[in-house]
Amino acid sequence: MPLDRKKHYLQVALNSTLEEARQIIAALPYSDRILIEAGTPLIKRYGTEGIEKLRLYWSQKSNPLAPVVGKKLSGVKTGGLLDVLMLLLNPELSTLSQKKPVALSQSKNAIAPYIVADLKCMDRGEAEVTLAAQAGASAAVVLGSAPIETINRFISHCQKLGIDAMVDMMAIDQPIKILRRLKKMPAVVILHRGVDETADNKTKTLPIHQINKVKGTANVLIAVAGGDTPRDVQSAVFNGADIVVVWKDFYQATDSTAQLAESFLKNIK
Repeated sequence: MPLDRKKHYLQVALNSTLEEARQIIAALPYSDRILIEAGTPLIKRYGTEGIEKLRLYWSQKSNPLAPVVGKKLSGVKTGGLLDVLMLLLNPELSTLSQKKPVALSQSKNAIAPYIVADLKCMDRGEAEVTLAAQAGASAAVVLGSAPIETINRFISHCQKLGIDAMVDMMAIDQPIKILRRLKKMPAVVILHRGVDETADNKTKTLPIHQINKVKGTANVLIAVAGGDTPRDVQSAVFNGADIVVVWKDFYQATDSTAQLAESFLKNIK
């Protein structure tokens, strides 16, 4: 699912357990404006299986029995027994080598999952992109503080494998200096106020003042991370953000999960 530049998106970062992630995704509104992030803690706990599971959980919102596969890359196992059965019943679905990940037996009105793998890559850009793509990620994240060679390799390999590259500018005072050194632009630049720096510095503000500077330099989408209140969301969008990343209110599934997501979506029309 390519991102639409005319829309605003809510990116829900899932950082807890897969069971919590399953419950949260089940409670979320079924919207093409919701992006699901496999947060760094979740990936460190479960590896690429975490990415695969998040794709599966979203696909099951439209088809409870839908098996999900990613790209068919060299050395990747594809298809379990359920995949085989689905292909026998639906021969037209034999598309494991398609450019984009697909969900088998999706209904015509199904919304393809958009899964962001927050790798926070610092080295071995090509290797990490390959792992994320094999697991079915739609986008992957490299740190802006990584060596410029790593960022360039990361972006180039994302484009080669057909997924979006996101560069996280956390702790970068002047993101445009990084962008000017790149061979190719990423799909998304993330302007990020970190969790720890926010906890230890209550005066730390969201880096929304960088939005127009970045957009004036590069033709990219802007994601703003580190704000969780409706006011933060409104401020980010008002100042030109295309994607708002939230996590705190979605760390655990609660009775208000769906209502919170609906509220955020209303704030980022």
